[in-house]
Amino acid sequence: MIPIAKPVLGNEEIEAVVEVLHSGRLAQGRKVEEFEEAFASYIGTRYAVAVNSGTAALHLALLAHGIGEGDEVITTPFSFIATGNAILFTGAKPVFVDIDEKTFNLDPDRLEEKITPRTKAILPVHLYGQPCVMDKIMDIAAKHNLAVIEDACQAHGAKYKGQKVGSFGTGCFSFYPTKNMITGEGGMVTTNNKEIAEKLKMLRNHGQKVRYFHEMLGYNLRMTDLAAAIGLCQLKKLEDFNAKRRSNAQDLTEGLQDLKGIITPYILSEVKHVFHQYTIRVSEKFGISRDTLREELIRLGINTEIYYPLPIHCQPFYRQLGYKEHLPRAEKASREVLSLPVHPAVSGTDIQDILDAFGKIISK
Repeated sequence: MIPIAKPVLGNEEIEAVVEVLHSGRLAQGRKVEEFEEAFASYIGTRYAVAVNSGTAALHLALLAHGIGEGDEVITTPFSFIATGNAILFTGAKPVFVDIDEKTFNLDPDRLEEKITPRTKAILPVHLYGQPCVMDKIMDIAAKHNLAVIEDACQAHGAKYKGQKVGSFGTGCFSFYPTKNMITGEGGMVTTNNKEIAEKLKMLRNHGQKVRYFHEMLGYNLRMTDLAAAIGLCQLKKLEDFNAKRRSNAQDLTEGLQDLKGIITPYILSEVKHVFHQYTIRVSEKFGISRDTLREELIRLGINTEIYYPLPIHCQPFYRQLGYKEHLPRAEKASREVLSLPVHPAVSGTDIQDILDAFGKIISK
């Protein structure tokens, strides 16, 4: 079975973890500081603050910007549930804007119609590793005096017009085992704002700057030195990982683009896509449904996944909250998308096996 995701770890990560174990300093310490410094330098921001998950990164970024009860945050319905939930954690309300049907990202041309006096921030998601149209989003945010919090949890190293995502507004990253780089569990917030960075550091550590002097309500959302040690090794490999993902994506597209009913990923000309996922659309013209295609691929040893089978606003919990709107593009995408293996461990032989599996299914 070719897996949909696979962490790529080497002796460097093992040795780095062993070094931390021998040091006896396992919780947040110097390794976390080194990782923060290296990651900020890579993204191109003045500060980076490590936390224990991408969800925590989103939650604390919103809190650091003062988002709270009665506020509204505009975001996409087509993302992992954490994008919407992080807004709810603060007491604010997620307001969903439908997606661009080519990129799957939030449609910036529909943003302004959702802005109200309660709107405090825009939270775009760089889905599957493709950046959003950030110049439009930043212009709208500046016009209406709104914060921009980028969900870059799937887009480590992606660029829009030469600038890395996570450096336009306040960036949020995940290092979950399926991501382009990993720490096991972990997250990072990037910013150029010193005040925001200081708030983030307090929020992740019980609201304290000085030990046992608590200035605000905080949390225990710190990263461990064990995770940071892995992260430092992975960061050095990230560009190579991303290059392999792009190469695999190109080979898949060349093999699938002429199949009737299969829509291969659309890439904006001004972006560097890092292919956290390689996601096709299976239209009615293909002859069998997306779900049947998935079953057949799995039977032939090709693991796949649906990201995401139900948009956030359609989730049972959100329906209970009163979300009843119809967002047709996101809802249609959820019925058609299918992600294929593209990660760095996918070999040329694996790519051919994937393409051959499509051939067998079509001939059948």
